[in-house]
Amino acid sequence: MSKKPISFGKISFNLNKSSDTAENDNNESSTSGFGTFGRTPIQEHKIVEEITEDLESQHVHEVMGIKNFGKKAKSFNIEELMEEARKNAETNKRKMETKTKKEPEKKKNEELIGPLPPGMSNSNDEDDDLIGPPLPPGMAPNDDDELIGPPIPAQSKEMSNKVDKSKGAGDSDEEDSYDELSGSDDEEMTIDKRIPNTHEVEMLHGTKAVVALAVDPSGARLATGSIDYDVSFWDFAGMDASMRSFRTLQPCENHPMKALQYSATGDSILVVSGSAQAKVLDRDGFEVLECVKGDQYITDMAKTKGHTASLNSGCWHPQIREEFMTCSQDGTLRLWLTENPRQHKAVIKPRQQGGLKTNPTACAFSRDGNTVACGCFDGSIQMWDHRKNFVNTSSILRGAHQKQTEICSIAYSYLGSYLASRGNDDTLKLWDLRNFKKPLNIFSNLFSRYEQTDCGFSPDDTIVFTGESIQKGQDVGRLLFYNSKTFEEVSHIDVTKSHIIKAVWHAKLNQIFVGCGNGVVKCYYDQKRSLRGAKLCIVKTHRKRHSVEVVSTQQIITPHALPLFRQEKLRTSKKKMEKDRLDPVKSHRPDLPITSGQGGRVAASGSTLSSFVIRNLGLSKRVDDEQDPREAILKYAKDAEENPFWVAPAYKKTQPKPIFQDEDEEGPSDAKKPKT
Repeated sequence: MSKKPISFGKISFNLNKSSDTAENDNNESSTSGFGTFGRTPIQEHKIVEEITEDLESQHVHEVMGIKNFGKKAKSFNIEELMEEARKNAETNKRKMETKTKKEPEKKKNEELIGPLPPGMSNSNDEDDDLIGPPLPPGMAPNDDDELIGPPIPAQSKEMSNKVDKSKGAGDSDEEDSYDELSGSDDEEMTIDKRIPNTHEVEMLHGTKAVVALAVDPSGARLATGSIDYDVSFWDFAGMDASMRSFRTLQPCENHPMKALQYSATGDSILVVSGSAQAKVLDRDGFEVLECVKGDQYITDMAKTKGHTASLNSGCWHPQIREEFMTCSQDGTLRLWLTENPRQHKAVIKPRQQGGLKTNPTACAFSRDGNTVACGCFDGSIQMWDHRKNFVNTSSILRGAHQKQTEICSIAYSYLGSYLASRGNDDTLKLWDLRNFKKPLNIFSNLFSRYEQTDCGFSPDDTIVFTGESIQKGQDVGRLLFYNSKTFEEVSHIDVTKSHIIKAVWHAKLNQIFVGCGNGVVKCYYDQKRSLRGAKLCIVKTHRKRHSVEVVSTQQIITPHALPLFRQEKLRTSKKKMEKDRLDPVKSHRPDLPITSGQGGRVAASGSTLSSFVIRNLGLSKRVDDEQDPREAILKYAKDAEENPFWVAPAYKKTQPKPIFQDEDEEGPSDAKKPKT
């Protein structure tokens, strides 16, 4: 029976040899087998180093008062280590000899007691020495450890086996329950449970149809556009449960919105409206640039710098943050750079079967940005390579949808191997780009009233979804989900009593935003598997502004009271301050300077207008404004009789003697009625 060699460091002992050979091996190992650390030390060099260290320590002690810095490095004595290893080898050898003697007794004990607990097996060499509680499963005892203690009774061994089994079963149950709660294994979950529709939130954009939706890549903001010319911005971090937008504007005046999309970095948003000029806004809704309008009298669209007809759609390049694309009714797709909005970067002209131009109604970039695709009014889907010139198509599919109907939307899958196209011919088609000849499946009976009806893929590409408009006899607009592998309907959501136009499944938030025909925007999310977004707003309660109630004293209103008893109306502090400011006394306004007058200020001789006019006429005598005017006039009665100057000369010929009415005479009654 071969025994396992016992090793300590690099010293090995073979127990099959005799004790003499073992001692010789130990002596050899002490000389040559163990080796050295680093280079072989020279005795003289070692003595010199010790002398230098002593001198250095003495010098440090003289200068600084200390012998060394911190603790010295731990030193090992190799001879002592070798002696301990030799003694351990001898004790191990004795144990092995006693073990061989006890083997028949051990077999009898196994027959009586039963199997050993897990972690203890007959193959180990030190089973007799490992006495005590059993080790956990997967942990074997070390060769150098000596577990000393009383022997384990048979009943306790059986109990330990049962406990270990129960623990193992409990652990597995806990792991299974954790997997069920965590829901991290998407493969085990059914496809319909992957749709985040356990909760919903409603936001009101307006009364008209919401035909454009955009969520920034980080999921912090939402932009909605409608045919009522408005674009609303929603900030999830700043909204409360009332779900009101923080800004609404009309970026393109009286043009309905067609498409909205945030750039790859989320710092700007592309606005495509019914006009011929696309705009780029920043995150807060302020205009950054506006594309130039082309010359509509030029026949060749490549010769003009911009679109000449209303736009249909637009999107950003997924890799190049400065580039975006627009398609228009003038029959062209144009690539733009934000650095130069005064001229397009490139022009793409899709063609019909016979070579005539056709209008692109939807456009999209592939996920890697290497392919430009558009759906045209003639029912074709045409693609160009972005890395080459756009003269010839890289792939073209005629008759992808019905002719003379709009292709509403084109969406690439996240892996880039599938393409979904939604048309106004009531169909949704799924294509494999590796075999771009026939559709993988056609989902029919999907009525669409709007040119912006959307389609898209789930973040794991297992589901393709689209919305449908309400037909006659239907009550609720639905958002439909199909399996992209088996093409079966997975689920549907009854959104609202109106048409379903736009739908965006945000991969980072795991939330679905839906734009409806009645101006409502709905957000669907899962309480456990969705992050942030609308979940941030629900927990914030809407606080109403409480009006400050001031309890005033009881006031008796007397409109015809005398000024002495009249009460002032209660005014706010602002109104009162404005009134006091107009009062020169209360506001302590200084006297204003005068530009004319003599002898000082106007108020020196009287502040009335008449006194000011008389003094300026050059009269020598001053008029005192404070005396009675009757007395002032009667002073000149005698002079007026002796030297008439004003009244008497005028009546000298017609009435030389003045006739005055006597007080006793009763004249004719006055026509006016006396006041009663």
